[in-house]
Amino acid sequence: MKIGRILGYAVLALIVVAAIGIPAVVGTRPLIGPRMRPLTNRVYERTPQRVERGEYLATSVSACLICHSPHDWTKHDLPTPSGMNGAGTIFPLTGLPGAVTAPNLTPDPETGLGRWSDDEIGRAIREGVDRDGNTLFPLMPYRRYRNLSDEDLASIVVYMRSLGPVRNPLPPTKIIFPVKYLIRNAPEPVTSPVSEPDVPTAVSRGRYLVEMGGCEDCHTPQKRGQPLPGLNFAGGFVFEGPWGRVAAANITPDATGFSYDNEAMFASAMRTGYVKGRALSPIMPWAAYRGLSDPDLLAIYSYLKTMPPVHHVVDNTKEPTECRLCKARHGGGAEN
Repeated sequence: MKIGRILGYAVLALIVVAAIGIPAVVGTRPLIGPRMRPLTNRVYERTPQRVERGEYLATSVSACLICHSPHDWTKHDLPTPSGMNGAGTIFPLTGLPGAVTAPNLTPDPETGLGRWSDDEIGRAIREGVDRDGNTLFPLMPYRRYRNLSDEDLASIVVYMRSLGPVRNPLPPTKIIFPVKYLIRNAPEPVTSPVSEPDVPTAVSRGRYLVEMGGCEDCHTPQKRGQPLPGLNFAGGFVFEGPWGRVAAANITPDATGFSYDNEAMFASAMRTGYVKGRALSPIMPWAAYRGLSDPDLLAIYSYLKTMPPVHHVVDNTKEPTECRLCKARHGGGAEN
């Protein structure tokens, strides 16, 4: 009886410590849910200009249809089965904390966005919360899309509405404990207008395009989902899946990084998926970026050339070895 009472007190003490300690470390959002704003009855005017702009953004700049379409990942140009553009897929990246589904973006009422309002779609894109208040897994770069202008957001939503509906039942995303609760800290409401970015130069234009493309997320090594300080755009983030095992390249203007001698070579790599005869991995969405306009490719190139150089050898032609800088195993890692 006495032992049972002691055990009871011990369990109670653990509960109290957890109740006090866990919110102090990770905040209260994992317990009470993500931040979210109330939905509005906003409806975006459907115009040909918005459809055209939205298609450009979704298929090229942000590569939405790369992540949200099934592909043959073993092929260089990443072909999509006929009629399945934007129809959703289970994202085949190894090492995720669970199974992540990139939802069907077509207006199918049963398996897609057909019953979603414009503001529900917009809130999901920029704020990371679905129509039921669930947190989207941050593989969807909504933290970058927070800076997507209101007009560009409207264009993407209008373009998605213009897609032909495709019925494609998919299982919901299932994230393991405790990550499924911790990610509730990620969403943040957008409550003020986001105007068109001030882009008087190619560099400032490139900054906006690089952010909307999520380049930094893929080309910056991370630990527990957080970028490693001092290694922005320096490569080493390892992607493993049906395309094989490959580390993102260092794209800073260091001797170990940016390998494009001029903008013409950079544009050629984005158009063809080859750099000096070497094929880029299909996980690098060049198949989307080849649709970028020449001025936008030049702007991205100009902006990347302004990045602080970081000495970080990442060479996928070499055997993976331990890297002391990014703590990952990648080609050339031991040379750092």
